[in-house]
Amino acid sequence: MAGDEHLPRLYTELAEWWPVLSIPEDYAEEAEFYRKAIISASTFPVQTMLELGCGGGNNASHLKKHFRLTLTDLAPGMLDVSRRLNPECEHQLGDMRNIRLGHQFDVVFAHDAVTYITIEGDLRQVMETAFVHCRPGGVALFAPDFVRETFYSITSHGGHDRADRGLRYLRWVWDPNPDDTTYFCEMVYLLEDGNKPMRCIHDRHINGLFSKKVWLTLMAEAGFLAQAIPFEHSEVRPNSTFVFIGVKPK
Repeated sequence: MAGDEHLPRLYTELAEWWPVLSIPEDYAEEAEFYRKAIISASTFPVQTMLELGCGGGNNASHLKKHFRLTLTDLAPGMLDVSRRLNPECEHQLGDMRNIRLGHQFDVVFAHDAVTYITIEGDLRQVMETAFVHCRPGGVALFAPDFVRETFYSITSHGGHDRADRGLRYLRWVWDPNPDDTTYFCEMVYLLEDGNKPMRCIHDRHINGLFSKKVWLTLMAEAGFLAQAIPFEHSEVRPNSTFVFIGVKPK
């Protein structure tokens, strides 16, 4: 994940298809969970938020109603998608491991983009980025899709239509090697684009898989007072994954 060229095709050459793969309505429930978790952990009223790895901006489309957002991502195509959806938000191109904006925020939030961090040393860098940008007493929230202890294989499908195009996907999450720090998310897209022949594209997403202990240890080493809480969502198996919340000491 050294740069844009190493990202899955969905975030580079296929970025323009994101709005028919995933729509803002799909994110309403989880964005509300994150908002409540942030408010519960914060020691003061939250006004500003930095999102590391905003993708197409679907979470931001809900969170911007409550906070003033600065959105970052290392994929220019995804930032373009988010700018169209969230034109009132500031957008910055950058890698969550080393971006430095020169000011601090009440909250630093990293949704599932943090799942593309596959090396423990890189995850440590992400924690350092969050700590640098978090104001004293502020909150950092990290939301990986899975942790090692409770990982399970899943298959899902979805997609949407708009007037000029449509997409359907099949998603298979699996772990061929339980002894390393990665798992695979295999995506197959069927793309319908007007009168053009339908296309079928396979896209492998390589994701990081770390234990709760690793997450909490790295957050503590960065300087946060850290805790793990179960992620609650109607489409997710109870107690199957966790979000990690850190408070920066005053």
